[in-house]
Amino acid sequence: MRHMETNEKLSVSCKMFPLHREREQPIFSARAHVFQIDPATKRNWLPASKHAVTVSFFYDASRSVYRIISVGGTKAIINSTITPNMTFTKTSQKFGQWADSRANTVYGLGFSTEQQLQQFAEQFKEVKETARLAREKSQERFELANPALNIAAPELSQELSEDRHSPPLLAVNGPGEEKLFRSTSAEVELTAEKERVKKMLSEGSMCEINLEAELFTLQDSNSKLVEALQEANSSVEQWKKQLAEYQEETDRLRDQVAELEAQLGHPAAGQTAREELTRSLEELEALLSTKDQEIHNLQSKKTDVGELEKEREEAMQRLQDLERRNCDLEDRVQSAEKTLASNREEQDQAEVEVRHIIDVLDVKIGDLKDLRQSLAKLIDK
Repeated sequence: MRHMETNEKLSVSCKMFPLHREREQPIFSARAHVFQIDPATKRNWLPASKHAVTVSFFYDASRSVYRIISVGGTKAIINSTITPNMTFTKTSQKFGQWADSRANTVYGLGFSTEQQLQQFAEQFKEVKETARLAREKSQERFELANPALNIAAPELSQELSEDRHSPPLLAVNGPGEEKLFRSTSAEVELTAEKERVKKMLSEGSMCEINLEAELFTLQDSNSKLVEALQEANSSVEQWKKQLAEYQEETDRLRDQVAELEAQLGHPAAGQTAREELTRSLEELEALLSTKDQEIHNLQSKKTDVGELEKEREEAMQRLQDLERRNCDLEDRVQSAEKTLASNREEQDQAEVEVRHIIDVLDVKIGDLKDLRQSLAKLIDK
């Protein structure tokens, strides 16, 4: 059934991209829940499919291009061309993601098992390496065909490296130098603290994204189990009705046996009919015992729903804890930004004072030069 559904998805993909139908071939397929990053917040995941869909790797032999395509109904959920710069990151045991700069989005996949995630990651790595080798070969052919384009490259790279490694110059004279140095070092420390807090905030956001993806997966599994439990309950009701019918049939047969024995007057004459009825009763009792066992097995499956509810509550609690941590980190970032702004104001004030002192020193030096010239003229006279 799953193979037929995969073929239907691939046929829909071919209908949506008729120009690539003949030259592109699927090389690997897997089923997963598809997510896309929220373009507004760049932090939360948005589900792109209501249930698990087929995600396939396609290869275009005419252009030597690999693509990842997934189709949900009549809509293309994923259409991502793989480049050597892409990286597939496993953020949890059953969730992975990669960024597509051309589509300006981040795709996330939630798998049902860790083995499926590992197989998809290995296939992504292999396809990316093949794409890198193909690009290197095409660049080598291009460089061999156009050797004159690389003539100015060493000089340009040398100039860039000199500009990059030239140290900044800072010359300050006067009594305000020590104050300016202290404010600059404080600004550097505050900037480092701000970067560290932002890093912690981004890590907390990533954990929140992973928990949301796991929560979606648990909710989907929970809905499937609830549906299965409802079907099992309906089956139990049907079997109970059949059991009651079988019991009524058994009672009716027993009454018929008693009536036959009473009519014949001696048991030996109806021995054959009695044996047949006994075998029928034994078969019915065996069938009843089988149905009872099936009912017992279905009732034992009800405990799985309670465990899933407990896991969902734990995930929600962890999500709330992460949200509280994110709020604390945002408060720390705001306080650090306020402190940095105040230090910048102090630095600007110190620079104004230093400039004023330099101007005063320039005036004094001019006066001393005038006095020196006057003394020199007096001596000459």
